[in-house]
Amino acid sequence: MLRGINVGGKNILPMLELAKMFAAAGCGSVKTYIQSGNVVFRADKAVADGLATLVERQIEKRFGCKVPVVLRTAAELVGVVKSNPFLKAGATEDSLHVYFLAGMPGAGDVEGLDAQRSAPDAFAVVGRDIFLQLPNGMGRTKLTNAYFDSKLKTVSTARNWRTVLKLLEMVSKVG
Repeated sequence: MLRGINVGGKNILPMLELAKMFAAAGCGSVKTYIQSGNVVFRADKAVADGLATLVERQIEKRFGCKVPVVLRTAAELVGVVKSNPFLKAGATEDSLHVYFLAGMPGAGDVEGLDAQRSAPDAFAVVGRDIFLQLPNGMGRTKLTNAYFDSKLKTVSTARNWRTVLKLLEMVSKVG
């Protein structure tokens, strides 16, 4: 998952070119979803281990923009869908989002987050994922990438729940 591409006319990156980068890096069955940097692929561990950094460097070299790349395995994506605490509590899917973190946040950093920063919005940090329930939508929350990135000392990229489910569906077809 790439952060901040093809949004508001900035960081323009054609999905066909992105798919070619992943294929050239040794990935198979490469598929993209919508124009916001979602890529599903198959790769062995040796390829996957350096893939985020490789793709970030290629994007910067070819397109002149710094774009964070966050990877999740198929099993991790299944875990995200199964463990959303807000969905389990009966929240509507339209209010749900996930921030996928590039790195594991420290326990002290997680404890330092302000649960009341953007009430009635709520969040739960589970491993390298932040589940959000945003009843007023993503555009009105103060629970932003910038907030979490600075407090947790890592990089995040957000997806709405519909996109998470679509990515899971695509992963199941890649095998």
